[in-house]
Amino acid sequence: MKILVLNCGSSSVKYKMFDMTNHEVMAQGGVEKLGLPDSFLKFTLSNGEKVTLERNLPEHTAAIKFILSILKDEKYGCIKSFDEIDAVGHRVVHGAETFSNSVLITPEVVHKMVECIDLAPLHNPPNLKGIEAMSKLLPKVPQVGVFDTAFHQTMPDYAYMYGLPYDMYTRYGVRRYGFHGTSHRYVSARACEVLGVPYKEQRIITAHIGNGGSIAAIKNGKSIDTSMGLTPVEGLLMGTRCGDLDAGALLYIMENEGMSSQNASDFINKQSGVLGLSGISSDMREIEAAVAAGDKRAILALQVYNYRIKKYIGAYVAALGGLDILVFTGGVGENQWSTREAVCTDMEFLGIRLDVEKNNGMRGQEMVISKPDSPVTVIVVPTDEEFTIASDTLDIVNKMNNN
Repeated sequence: MKILVLNCGSSSVKYKMFDMTNHEVMAQGGVEKLGLPDSFLKFTLSNGEKVTLERNLPEHTAAIKFILSILKDEKYGCIKSFDEIDAVGHRVVHGAETFSNSVLITPEVVHKMVECIDLAPLHNPPNLKGIEAMSKLLPKVPQVGVFDTAFHQTMPDYAYMYGLPYDMYTRYGVRRYGFHGTSHRYVSARACEVLGVPYKEQRIITAHIGNGGSIAAIKNGKSIDTSMGLTPVEGLLMGTRCGDLDAGALLYIMENEGMSSQNASDFINKQSGVLGLSGISSDMREIEAAVAAGDKRAILALQVYNYRIKKYIGAYVAALGGLDILVFTGGVGENQWSTREAVCTDMEFLGIRLDVEKNNGMRGQEMVISKPDSPVTVIVVPTDEEFTIASDTLDIVNKMNNN
């Protein structure tokens, strides 16, 4: 079965095409600067060559139509007919409490997804535009929605509730939902597969860290806590997001700076985090270079970044009642060995014994980086959210066809 995976953002459309009979990636790429005159499609050919094609793509339907034309293109394509596309899987950011699993998209499901827009006004509308575009372009092809929040719907109420008047939850759904669920689910299961241990008998902490980042505590195959909350702002220090913040501090800043709610949202989402602390960049590669040059604010930003990760890991060991496996993933987790070392240093009392030689310089590989005698296995697992979306899509479409 050939499955197209789409991840539609406000100004981008990323895609990956799988042949699920052999798990082959047939095509991958994405449209960037959607809606701007200089928009373009960038994709990678099977031989590794990267191609960029400029095209004025004003909205999502035009972008997806262009992607489909390239998939069937005589020079660049991987299929001869759109009939070869058996299903489409969509990344959807917020499913609220409505969606605890991936689902076949129907008009009723779309209606419920629309109801979730208030909780993710920046993310869910473009996700829905992708679904709408595919319904127009390939109306007979089944579509599946895979939700970032779904994996964390197993959190107990005492982990997801805020200390606010209860009617804020009943009226507006204000609670902690968590994100990156597709990644946390994939890497936790993959780690157990690599290590040859039963997934539903492990205490696992997954650290998905990068420009955006979150930590999850997974017990016996279920998420019991995660660092992001109602929105992706809560938790770790991130590239441009502040992470955990005293609400009173935000109110104080808003009053003194005369900020509107929109100004405040931009402030904590786009101007804070590593960028705000360092004054240099949100890109950790640039921060590392500045640290090497002795820049004090870059050093501070990296220390705060690493400390937040370490602190959450310690908290989640307590929540889990111990730890069997620690997984690093995401752009930083997979590639920045110095952060992994900083996080694992002086954690021997929790059973974390890092093999510094294995970890040192290791980038983007699936590898155990703890010592053989370490009570906790520390492992790096590159995430593959698109494959997880394709797998869920395959399972749902197969069930539909068998009914």
